Amino acid sequence: MDKLPISCFIIAKNEADRIARTVRSVRPWVDEVVVVDSQSTDDTVRVAASEGCRVITQRWLGFGGQKRFAEDQCRNDWVLNLDADEVITPSLRREIIALFAHVKPSRVAYSMPLELVYPNTKRPRRWARDHHYVRLYDRRVVRFRNSKVHDTVVTDGHAVGILRAPAYHYMFRSYEDLKRKLGERMQLSAKHASSSPAALVARMALEFPVNFFKYYIGRRHFTGGLNGLRYSWIQADYRLLKIFHMWRDRSSGRRSPEAPETPGGPENFEVEA
Repeated sequence: MDKLPISCFIIAKNEADRIARTVRSVRPWVDEVVVVDSQSTDDTVRVAASEGCRVITQRWLGFGGQKRFAEDQCRNDWVLNLDADEVITPSLRREIIALFAHVKPSRVAYSMPLELVYPNTKRPRRWARDHHYVRLYDRRVVRFRNSKVHDTVVTDGHAVGILRAPAYHYMFRSYEDLKRKLGERMQLSAKHASSSPAALVARMALEFPVNFFKYYIGRRHFTGGLNGLRYSWIQADYRLLKIFHMWRDRSSGRRSPEAPETPGGPENFEVEA
């Protein structure tokens, strides 16, 4: 197979148990895979190198900063960003290859659906409705926002193409892993949020039911059975906890402690400021 003029870049920390699956979903058809590792203490670097990746170690610069650094390491102008827990499906691979069948794609950026896969399952739930993210783009025209909290591609009004086939998102290894990650992201979101104590009190009454409805009904986790119920409950519970911690810190004049440095965008864990 002829390789496409695309650099795939992945930011990672302590992902030795799953980064190979991500790399193997793109390595045969992209020009290069660049892994930017933020000082892993496991075998992430060794595994990525053994899979044919170019591995660069860079201390954590924040979500947007780390991805902008990774963009700069790529040798191609067209880049594909994946996290170490995401996998390109064969149908999405075919769709991307078709984009490059002509001289160049018609848009400067493309979004793709990411569909959550519950722990110990192989595929997303039926009728999954999770997120669309811009992940394939021309870095000469659009780039990631330079933000410590958010990792979003800023398209500045450029028309964005839509890829229909999904990538699979193996977001958490277990429900305890989900709670740990949400706790870390809760601290980070609370630290950088600016809502007043009065506004936070008003939100607390509705935060849990509104978010449970959003995940369980709006994003169709009801089709995931017990997994979907558990996932929706945990997400709503941590959204409420985040608001409570923000209110407590602002009411007492304290600021939330620094969150641990953990790669992966806040959207990936459903936590927003």
